[in-house]
Amino acid sequence: MDFLLNPEQRMWQEAVRDFCQAELKPRAAQTDAEGKLPLDIVKKMAPLGLLALPVAEADGGPGLDTVSAAIAIEELGRACGSTALSVTAHNGLCVGPLVAFGTAEQKVRYLPALMSGEGLGALALTEPGAGSDLAGGVQTTAVDEGDAWTINGSKAWITNPSLAPLIVTLCRTDRQAGTRGFSMLLVETGRPGLTIHPPEKKMGLRGSPAHMLTFDGVRVPKENLLGEAGRGLQQTLITLDGGRIGIGAMAVGLAQAALDEAVRYARDRQTFGQPIGQHQAIQHMIADMSTEIEAARLLVYRAAWLKDQGQAFAKEAAMAKLFASETAERVAYKAIQIHGGYGYSAEFPVERIYRDQRLLTIGEGTSEILRMVIARRVLGE
Repeated sequence: MDFLLNPEQRMWQEAVRDFCQAELKPRAAQTDAEGKLPLDIVKKMAPLGLLALPVAEADGGPGLDTVSAAIAIEELGRACGSTALSVTAHNGLCVGPLVAFGTAEQKVRYLPALMSGEGLGALALTEPGAGSDLAGGVQTTAVDEGDAWTINGSKAWITNPSLAPLIVTLCRTDRQAGTRGFSMLLVETGRPGLTIHPPEKKMGLRGSPAHMLTFDGVRVPKENLLGEAGRGLQQTLITLDGGRIGIGAMAVGLAQAALDEAVRYARDRQTFGQPIGQHQAIQHMIADMSTEIEAARLLVYRAAWLKDQGQAFAKEAAMAKLFASETAERVAYKAIQIHGGYGYSAEFPVERIYRDQRLLTIGEGTSEILRMVIARRVLGE
């Protein structure tokens, strides 16, 4: 895949890979078992720019292109799924919309803390009754009271709020305005009336905290409006298009980690007097795994490149996320098959990787929703 990358991107890839393999991978099993993100390692990411992937140099960030951001997220996923998810959500779902839609004053106020590693940002979209159907299902309201917005409602399955200084929150601000009736508000986590409930008990990605949120008369100043009032749903869809590139990259990283482990095991494990990698059935699985990963990586890079060129990329981002997440599932499944009984044991990384990848066909658009998105755009062309 090096032929697609320029020298700066290859150097970046090597630097991020070295960091992730040295710092994150050795702690991945512990992070999963304890259900606790390694915040000491997260703080070490700040000087590398890993907590400011979408931030321009003028705003204090590294000024990376989208391909370089995808490279970083893939390497994070390859080392530790839990950390990758929290860092991806922080960059794509909180820092990203702040950079894209925020005022100069908002960036100055919030970006330094978000880039420092003292916390990880969050985006609150999903509700107990609203997942894919945001336009019809979002019931959290924000009422304009002249000098402030007052927020009431609840959100579900929100990544990072217990770690966050700031939560970007989608609210319904006008029930009569249809798709123009939503706005994004910046909510500091210390606001009275905001309750962050205990973390959810999850199948995988256990080190990345997900919480229910309750807003009970939470007041934020008028200047905490992100972007234009009434444009919240459109801002959300733009954010999710970019976020799908990140989830696709994370899926590629998890799939690559599963393949790495399968290849290592196939070389070491002996049956019938030879390494199992000499058996044709194992070779066929490894060939399929490797081929699908390369295809998924190309789809992710293509979507990222289109975004960097200022071209339409929503369909390509949906394709990348759909294919990469389903590839991660197939590759993780085969990695366990190659390990046999040992693959079912928590002593081997493929057990954790299999659990971690399972969210990726659900979050940021389920596979079913993405197929609808892709088909409608193809038919519309």
